[in-house]
Amino acid sequence: MSPTHPTPSRRRFLRQSSLFLGGVALAGTVNACSTESTPQATAPATTAAAPATASAGGSKAIRVGYQKSSTILNLLKNQKRLEDRFKGESVNISFNEFAAGPQMLEALNVGSIDLAYTGETPPVFAQAADAPLLYIAWEDVGPLAEALLVQQDSPIQSVAELKGKKVALNKGSNVHYLLVKALEEAGLQYSDIETAYLPPGDARPAFEQKNVDAWVIWDPFQAAAEKQLGARILRDGKGIVQNRGFYLATKSFVEGNPDLVTGLLEELEAVSTFAKDNPPEVSKFLSNELGIPTDVLDLVETRRGYGIQPITPEVVAYQQDVADVFYNLQLIPKQIDVSTVIWTK
Repeated sequence: MSPTHPTPSRRRFLRQSSLFLGGVALAGTVNACSTESTPQATAPATTAAAPATASAGGSKAIRVGYQKSSTILNLLKNQKRLEDRFKGESVNISFNEFAAGPQMLEALNVGSIDLAYTGETPPVFAQAADAPLLYIAWEDVGPLAEALLVQQDSPIQSVAELKGKKVALNKGSNVHYLLVKALEEAGLQYSDIETAYLPPGDARPAFEQKNVDAWVIWDPFQAAAEKQLGARILRDGKGIVQNRGFYLATKSFVEGNPDLVTGLLEELEAVSTFAKDNPPEVSKFLSNELGIPTDVLDLVETRRGYGIQPITPEVVAYQQDVADVFYNLQLIPKQIDVSTVIWTK
């Protein structure tokens, strides 16, 4: 495939890249919560709702921030489960689409949405920026759904051989944490490699054209690189990271609407069960939504997990380790205590 004349399928893939930039954030402020110092995320795909959780006439509202790539929330919207759940209870349901997780956290921070979904790292950055968030549940996306990739013909056969090499990644994302842990396992320091902080839409051509030696990335980009480029997995997350997804809400929403939170989580679990039991249907649905080939999404479905679960002490301890790692790398401005932002029923 010519790097200067991409095929129509590759152009379609790259145009979709902005939809998958969730799970990343910059240190310092939620307003600057994109994962790079370079621009990579666009404005929300739709305008977020007004900041109030109660609408005129005393009715309540659930304002959900989502990305098209967020399987469960996208299905929740499509199946209209919340509308059915709260029919007759004067609850206004709205779904506000964002190009990336960072914008969702910004909107959550200013009170424009009530619920967001991101990976492990963005809540850490948001908490360090004093966002009023609470973790309310998590799902096991799974350690196989992110990996350190090399080109098919690369001479590199182990993580240890990355010393002095250039690795592309989204700064501050889940895969940033995977890279740190993979290097640590191989006996390398983070400073032993050269990092190229690139969003997926830029990292893929850099990887394809061999301007970088490796790429650490998550699904569906990972699966697309395997299927379309023949990329080889050097190290996935198995045994070194968990790769969890988190449902986050504002403190004011949770404290003022515990019944809505409970109902919301029950519907999320119902959708999660549906997705787990119907992977081909989910792949077809997401393919139509995202313009990504079904064979790529079929591979994604084979290695991602489902199931909405409560936040446990073990999950908190793991998130604290993520926070400490990024603080030690000087990517967040202060140490945080994750246990202070956990919802307890």
